[in-house]
Amino acid sequence: MEIVIFSNENRLADSISHFMDFYYSLRLKYLASDLLEQGLSPKQISEAVVRAINVGKASRLDLQQHFKPVFSGIDKQIIKDCKLSHLAYCLVLMNADVDLQVVGDFQVSVLQQFLRR
Repeated sequence: MEIVIFSNENRLADSISHFMDFYYSLRLKYLASDLLEQGLSPKQISEAVVRAINVGKASRLDLQQHFKPVFSGIDKQIIKDCKLSHLAYCLVLMNADVDLQVVGDFQVSVLQQFLRR
């Protein structure tokens, strides 16, 4: 029996998908774990990411352009994390625990900018 390690066959759909995944990854400048510095706990971040993804689904966003699951290293530990676009980062922060001052301040600043229009 022969084991195939390399396939000479290139599938166009896979190639395009990989390219688009790479292209979108270049635009994902934030990590969900960055919110640890803002005072959010890992549980609060996870819940906020889930809510933000649900908002994205309801708004028919192409989630691949805004959210990408990754692993990060923090304090010699590997954690589940998520790379985020600027929009996704804001959605996560907006959908985080409202008892946190940073979340309330962000929500108020967004509404103030919206109302100035």
